[in-house]
Amino acid sequence: MTEKTTVVVLFGGRSSEHSISSATAGGVLGAIDRDRFEVIPVGITRDGATVLERDDPEAFRLDPERMPEVVDNGSRVRWPEKVGDRLLTVVEADGTERTLGPVDVVFPILHGPFGEDGTVQGLLELTGLPFVGSGVLGSAVGMDKHFTKTLLRDAGLAVAPWRTVTRRSLARDPQQAARALEELGLPVFVKPARAGSSVGVSRVASADQLDAALETAFAEDSRVLIEAGLTGRELEIAVLDGRDGAAPRTSVAGEVVVSGRDFYDFEAKYLGADGITLSCPAEVSESELREFSSLAVTAFEALDLSGLARVDVFLTADGFVVNEVNTMPGFTPISMFPSCWLASGLSYPELITELVELALEGGSR
Repeated sequence: MTEKTTVVVLFGGRSSEHSISSATAGGVLGAIDRDRFEVIPVGITRDGATVLERDDPEAFRLDPERMPEVVDNGSRVRWPEKVGDRLLTVVEADGTERTLGPVDVVFPILHGPFGEDGTVQGLLELTGLPFVGSGVLGSAVGMDKHFTKTLLRDAGLAVAPWRTVTRRSLARDPQQAARALEELGLPVFVKPARAGSSVGVSRVASADQLDAALETAFAEDSRVLIEAGLTGRELEIAVLDGRDGAAPRTSVAGEVVVSGRDFYDFEAKYLGADGITLSCPAEVSESELREFSSLAVTAFEALDLSGLARVDVFLTADGFVVNEVNTMPGFTPISMFPSCWLASGLSYPELITELVELALEGGSR
């Protein structure tokens, strides 16, 4: 009998996307191939405690009435003490300590700061544990919209015009944000530089809405983007790293159709709010799909990404404009990333297996 691969599913975290990470973990726990993988569920509480969690997908089901979360149960998971050890241990709430055995790979399903931004990736690299997704540099750059846009622009890709502000820069120059509105025109979107799931994002249609939008964004990050609003179709494509040094692979394209809301916000993404329709595969021509796929691979490589990513664009009258690149995209069974791969012939369990195997192979890291 073939020995199973031990996978740590790491989820929760300190960011405002804690519940989405927990819901994603519920999907992965329910779909991972148990004939091939031994699973150790490890949760990070909102205040940063690393605990041994229940291996119960239903406990982390996405429910708008009761969002899932990691609760401090008193246990503490200890990472390996040295490179090459790979032994995970847990100190139970009563103080007893036991080993969880050697770990083969970590699947860090963490969204936002303190998880998707290179911090946890650095911890895992220090321990020498293989892990799913991008390394420190790709994760850090991909998390920060300012630096993502800067690098993509330098790689020759079109991005929406933007200005970046901080509280310090606004204190030195109180008219900086107002000038940005004049230069970019209305509407604009005000976004935290380092947050996902549309947390902290506001659409500003008039100048009197700007201050409130800035405060909402600054509640999530110290750096904020003011970005020109674009008119076009919202398309997304999923990317997987190539095997054995091959080029990254792309799925079919998906489309977000906004009909009754200002934009694709948190409530629409995860809480079933009206006014949004997700379509995968999207109706695009063969030439448009080829161009989109090529653009996505260019973005993936320009940001030094590994494992997986989702590339979001606007298809405008002037062509494709990159909106965002997500290094650990929403991964619930109904999220766009797995949906696009399902439409491309890769099931949710097969996708999880592919990501684990890419991590073991080392991807492009």
